[in-house]
Amino acid sequence: MYFAALLARTEDGWEASDMELDDVESLSDLIDLARSAAVDDDTVVALIEQEDAWFGVVRVDGEEDPRYYVSNAAAAARSSYGSMLTKELLGSDEEEDELDELDLDGTEDGEEEPIAAFVDDDEEEAGGSGAEPVTAGPLGDPRLLDDLGVTNKQLMTLQGDALSEIAESLGATEVLEAVRL
Repeated sequence: MYFAALLARTEDGWEASDMELDDVESLSDLIDLARSAAVDDDTVVALIEQEDAWFGVVRVDGEEDPRYYVSNAAAAARSSYGSMLTKELLGSDEEEDELDELDLDGTEDGEEEPIAAFVDDDEEEAGGSGAEPVTAGPLGDPRLLDDLGVTNKQLMTLQGDALSEIAESLGATEVLEAVRL
């Protein structure tokens, strides 16, 4: 189960909106959704979390290139929405960002192994899945929220209900909790 929200910075603070992931089939869709939530091309932070296994942050500032962070790349790579982020961060050459062929458990139809799952050396030598290994730690730009009050050290050590802690540091706890209800 996923929780996703958009936090848009305004002159008066932050506005939060629930992000409907059913409408997001690619990373481009997510970025477009974030940009559409922006007030006067100001900062929008998209937060995605899957059952405390991993969380992701996408920061969009106007028309600048988005910045990304994933707390646990290996766990995220095994989920449909997390794999979009990890593929972008790893510079995947694949043009296919579409989620149409993915089930929400992160596997393709008929496939038994997780997509881009970590492959240990023994499995690779034994003719493993051939998927590129993904690190079991953070991936991306840990400084993407530094100027908003969440230092890279804080971001990299967050666990559990990380999105609430991020919202608290941004001063957006109340607006985030309003969309969680």
